[in-house]
Amino acid sequence: MTTTTRTLDVPGAVLTFDVHAPRREAGCPPLLVIGNPMAADGFAELVAELGDRTVITYDPRGTARSPRERPTDEVTVDDHAADLHVVARAVDRGPLDVLGSSGGGVTAVSWAAAHPGEVRRLVAHEPPLTALLSDRDVAVRAQQDVVDTYHRSGTGPATAKFLRLVSATEPLTPDYLDQPDPDPAAFGLPTEDDGRRDDLMLGTSLATMPRWEPPLDDLRAGVRSTDLRVLPAVGAASPPGGLAYRGAVALAEALAVRPVVFPGDHGGFARHAGAPDNDPAAFAARLRDLLAC
Repeated sequence: MTTTTRTLDVPGAVLTFDVHAPRREAGCPPLLVIGNPMAADGFAELVAELGDRTVITYDPRGTARSPRERPTDEVTVDDHAADLHVVARAVDRGPLDVLGSSGGGVTAVSWAAAHPGEVRRLVAHEPPLTALLSDRDVAVRAQQDVVDTYHRSGTGPATAKFLRLVSATEPLTPDYLDQPDPDPAAFGLPTEDDGRRDDLMLGTSLATMPRWEPPLDDLRAGVRSTDLRVLPAVGAASPPGGLAYRGAVALAEALAVRPVVFPGDHGGFARHAGAPDNDPAAFAARLRDLLAC
């Protein structure tokens, strides 16, 4: 593949994205792969397995190569969706296929609802759509507590609370909020505050994303009136009670479709220390099947 990196100036930020062009196209639409807060480099193993079509990867505003003018400003789901619209217009290759992972799946849902003609197939892989969950009230408060902890005490204590939250395998009850604070050192995290407050996820996304209400009526209208198809997806190795897994299932129920299953866990497109059995090639093969053109 040949990779070209581009930047776009938008209000409040500079967006950076990569266009990975294959030696030979198979005739399929370009595939936009997005995470949040994961940046483009987190998908490198997956991109290497997708050599038959153009793949676009992207750093959301506030991550990696897409700096914000004011790093502590709030960024909403709809802000990220507007950025995706700008990137799609810059690529200018017709309706795109999209893999949105985690928070990237949430922002892709917002974008597809607002601009359904820009998306052909959207695979929303474990989007943490808290507003659709039965335990939404507790889950919103738990995520806000992570943000409050970050602003009060810094990265280590906040990240420890986040890791405890995403490790939960059952719907949250009010008792969850009464637990003692976890020890950052138990997670191998720093206990001292480095003074930084510019982390996108800990500083803003966990406050804005859980409260975001998916525009389901707009999404359904887009499915009816355009070529848009939305495919909520879960990982075969993910705990079914996790927030992100349940978000995908709830989206599928709201759209009256069945969730599709991918190999691996929440980040099944990449191997990492916590999931050495993840298989990017198998993930790519499943994605290719779903996006057949």
